[in-house]
Amino acid sequence: MNPKTLKYIIKRLILAVFTVWVVITLTFFIMHAVPGGPFVGEKAISKAAQQALEAKYGLDKPLMTQYVTYLKDVVHFRFGPSLKLRGRMVIDIMADGLRTSVKLGVIAAVLALISGVILGAAAALRRNTVLDRIIMVITTAFVSMPSFIMGSLLLVIFAIKLQVLPANGATPGGLVLPIITLMLYPMAYITRLTRSSMLDVLGQDYIRTAKAKGVSRNKIIFGHALKNSLIPVITYFGPMLAYIVTGSLVVEQIFAVPGIGRAFVSSIINRDYMMIMGTTIVLATLIVIMNLISDILYKVVDPRITLD
Repeated sequence: MNPKTLKYIIKRLILAVFTVWVVITLTFFIMHAVPGGPFVGEKAISKAAQQALEAKYGLDKPLMTQYVTYLKDVVHFRFGPSLKLRGRMVIDIMADGLRTSVKLGVIAAVLALISGVILGAAAALRRNTVLDRIIMVITTAFVSMPSFIMGSLLLVIFAIKLQVLPANGATPGGLVLPIITLMLYPMAYITRLTRSSMLDVLGQDYIRTAKAKGVSRNKIIFGHALKNSLIPVITYFGPMLAYIVTGSLVVEQIFAVPGIGRAFVSSIINRDYMMIMGTTIVLATLIVIMNLISDILYKVVDPRITLD
C-alpha cells in the first residue's frame, strides 16, 4: 500500500469516528427530548418504583452526566442493559439479531448484485429491443413499489394462497421470502445503474478504438465495458449492503424475522433508550465502514482513480 492511499484511509477513519460521534450525540439528545420515559407506560407501577428504576439505570442524573458516561461506555464497547428486557445486555441482544440479519442481508445483497449486473448488461447490449424494454418495465415496477407492499404481496401469494413457503422468518425456509423482498429493490436499481453506465462506456472513444483494432467482442464487453461500468454500482453497493445487513425494519416486522431491525422497532415502541442507542451506533458504523470500503474499491476497479 502506497503512502498516499494509507494517508487517505487514516483521514477517512478519523472522519468516520467523528461521524459516528455526531450520530451518537444527536440521537442521545433527541431521544431524551421526546416527552415521557421508558418506565412511564408500565402498568401497576408506583411513582416511587418508577424513581427507583430511573436511579438504578442512572436516568435520574443530569443529562450531560448521562451523556458523558455513555460516551465512556461506548469507547469500551459497553452498551448497557436493556431497560425492557430485564436481565439482558444490549450487546447480547444485538449479537443475536445480527446473526440473522447478516445472513439475510448478505444473501439478498449478493443476489441483487449478481442479477442486477447481468440484467443491466443484457439491457445495455440489447438496447431498444424487446428484452431491454421488458427489463426496464420490470425494474421500474420494483423500484417504484415500497418494500412493505412487495413483502405483503409475496406473503399473500406464496405463504397464504399457494402455501409453498412459510410466513414466519424464524422457521426453516422462512428466510426465502424476506430475502426475495429485500433483494428486489436493490436488484432493480443496480440493473438500471449498470445499463446507464454501460451505455455511457460503450460510447467512449477507447471502445471504438478497440473495435477498430479488431479486439474480440467478448474482450471489449468483459475486459473494458463491464469493468468500467461497475464504478457507480460499487458506490451504491456499499451503503446498500450496510442497510440490508442491519435489517429492513418493515420486512423483518412483516415476516417476523428475529433480526436487529425488529429489535430496533421494538426498542422505539418501548422507549428502550439503551437499545435505541446501540442499534443506531451499529447502523451508523456499518454505513461509514461500507462507504470507506467502496471508495477503496474504486482504485481496484479503475487504477486511474486517485485517492485524495
